[in-house]
Amino acid sequence: MASKKDYFGMSYIVSVILAIIPITSLILGILTRFSEGKIVAGLLRLLLGWNIIWILDIVFMVLNRRIIRIINI
Repeated sequence: MASKKDYFGMSYIVSVILAIIPITSLILGILTRFSEGKIVAGLLRLLLGWNIIWILDIVFMVLNRRIIRIINI
């Protein structure tokens, strides 16, 4: 069973590197949520996603291999 990868199906190592870089993490996190059809989650990342969500994205990417999903709307 293949696991779903974040950041548009990129490999785990590339996704972790992109999650560490703040601006790419912000942009790709917003685009990922919009591409999943989660408009509210994408807008929240756009408005609030600079510091806390960036750090949580790094932690979740290393531990769960997925970015954090705070809201599923």
